[in-house]
Amino acid sequence: MALYRVESEAEKKRLDVYLAEKNDFTRSRAEKLIREGNVAVDGEVVSKPGFALREGMTVELTLPEVKPVGLTAQDLPLDIVYQDDDLAVVFKPSGMVVHPAAGNPDGTMVNALMMKLDGLSGIGGELRPGIVHRIDKDTSGLLLVAKNDRSHLMLSEQIKAHTVERAYRAIVIGHLKQPEGDVEGPIGRHPTDRKKMAIVPDGREAHTHWQVLEELRGATLIEARLTTGRTHQIRVHMASIGHPVLGDPVYGPKKSPYPVEGGQLLHAFRLGFIHPSTGEKMLFEAPPEQRFTDWLRKLRVT
Repeated sequence: MALYRVESEAEKKRLDVYLAEKNDFTRSRAEKLIREGNVAVDGEVVSKPGFALREGMTVELTLPEVKPVGLTAQDLPLDIVYQDDDLAVVFKPSGMVVHPAAGNPDGTMVNALMMKLDGLSGIGGELRPGIVHRIDKDTSGLLLVAKNDRSHLMLSEQIKAHTVERAYRAIVIGHLKQPEGDVEGPIGRHPTDRKKMAIVPDGREAHTHWQVLEELRGATLIEARLTTGRTHQIRVHMASIGHPVLGDPVYGPKKSPYPVEGGQLLHAFRLGFIHPSTGEKMLFEAPPEQRFTDWLRKLRVT
C-alpha cells in the first residue's frame, strides 16, 4: 500500500495523472487500477480516473498481487550482479528485451527473472513484474529490479527525484566540438512515426550531459549521464546534435560509416542509488560487451 498527501502543485490534477507520475507507470495502468477499485481518496474508493484532486487530500493506492498471466519462467542465462531481500542488480545483454510485448512474447529479461529470483514486485503490472526502469533491446548494461512493492515504490521515488545515478558509454558518429556539453529537449512520440521518439514541444522534460572520453577514427567515445530517463533519450538527444550513436538503426544515418551489426553501441555501465531498507549508497559498474570493445579497438587512432 502507498499513501500520498496531495501537494499544492497538484491542485485540480487528475487522479490518474497524479498516480502515474508518483509511481512511474503509464496513465493507462493508473486508470486500470482506479477503475478496479484500488484507489481511495480521503478514505473513500474513487473509480473515476478524471477525479480532480485538492491540496491536502490523502490518496491511498493498494496494489493487487502480481498475476503473471501468460508469462512463463524460463531458464535463460542471467548475470546477477547483486541481490538481497529487496532488490537485484542484473546485467542485460544487448539483443534481449526487458519485458514481453508484441513480437517478443517470451525470451525476455522478465522471463529469466521469474526463474532466477525468489520474488518480484507487482507494481509494473502483469507483464512487467519487478521492472523499475528499462533499457532498450540493443543496449547492454545494468538494470535495477525490485523484489517487493515497498522497494519498488521507494526506488521509483528516487528515479523521479533524479537521484539515481545512471551513466552510459557510447560510441557516437563524428567529433564533437567541445569536450563536454548538455542536451535539453522534451521527448515524446514522433509526430508522424509512432515507433520513434523525438524532441517535441509537448514531450516530457529530458536532460542528457555528455563528456568526451576518447577521439576515434570518424567517431567519439563519450560518457552520457542521465538526470531523466525517457525512452531512447541518449539516442534521440545525440542524434539531435548531429552525433547519433554508431550502429543505431532508428536514429542513425541511412548509410552508416561503419558496418556495425546488432544495433547501437550504447552501454549502461554505472548504476547508483540509495538502498530502500538500509539507506546505504549502492554503486555498481559493469564493463561493456565484447562487441562494444571490439569496435572501440577497431576505431582507435594508432
